[in-house]
Amino acid sequence: MKDKVGLGFRRDIADDIIQCPSDLPEFIEFAPENWMDMGGYWGKKLARATERFPVVCHGLSLSIGSPDPLDLSFVIRLKKFLDAHNVQIYSEHLSYSKCENAHLYDLLPIPFRRDAIDHIVERIKTVQDILERPLVLENVSYYTPVAAEMTEVEFVSAIIKESGCQMLLDVNNVFVNAFNHNYDPRAYIEALPLNKVAYIHMAGHEKVQEDLIIDTHGMPIIDPVFELFDWTLSRLHPVPVLLERDFNIPDMEELQVEMRQLKSLIEKNRKVKSLA
Repeated sequence: MKDKVGLGFRRDIADDIIQCPSDLPEFIEFAPENWMDMGGYWGKKLARATERFPVVCHGLSLSIGSPDPLDLSFVIRLKKFLDAHNVQIYSEHLSYSKCENAHLYDLLPIPFRRDAIDHIVERIKTVQDILERPLVLENVSYYTPVAAEMTEVEFVSAIIKESGCQMLLDVNNVFVNAFNHNYDPRAYIEALPLNKVAYIHMAGHEKVQEDLIIDTHGMPIIDPVFELFDWTLSRLHPVPVLLERDFNIPDMEELQVEMRQLKSLIEKNRKVKSLA
């Protein structure tokens, strides 16, 4: 799947994706929690999609940073689903969404602390042992740091290196956090263990105040994020790239334009490297 461009598989555009005559998308991504144990009409749609496209899954409820014990029964069910659908990559968020058995329906930031690193590394190793595949963790957007004792990039890098997991590099999230917390997005990316990146997310965001932008996945990708993506590709080995669009989903023609722009930047960077 190296250098392939994919699209999130959403019910609103499921038929458009399955029947798409174009060469894009080249793979699909969906949240396994939304499809596990699904039968009937939508189960058949999923089967058609996974027969046509390579699949990656991006989870929502593992809650790897939670103080609560891991839900091992869920992880076991998840493994069966990933195996049944030949899922090539399983990713999750470096955040938490459960506390004291309450599902918070949001991705909350984890304190950038040494004890949090130790806690999460142990949980990652347990999940990877059960799934028998690497866990891929995404750098998330956040709007306030919590009891930070180190920088975000130090925290993320330590978890990836010490756990043996891989990384889902969300370029838009880097841009959002860098803007909101006043750091250099390129310096952040250069400080990551880039050899551990398994794939990339690209998405849009919304500027709600002069000093605040929100990661929405509901807007087109802006030029500065494309520019950061282009710069990142020049420092990265070939990986798949996914276009995320979860809300205000346009027609396939508009999504095709964004996917082709991503593909064009990938091809440009590969050509430059081949000539170097």
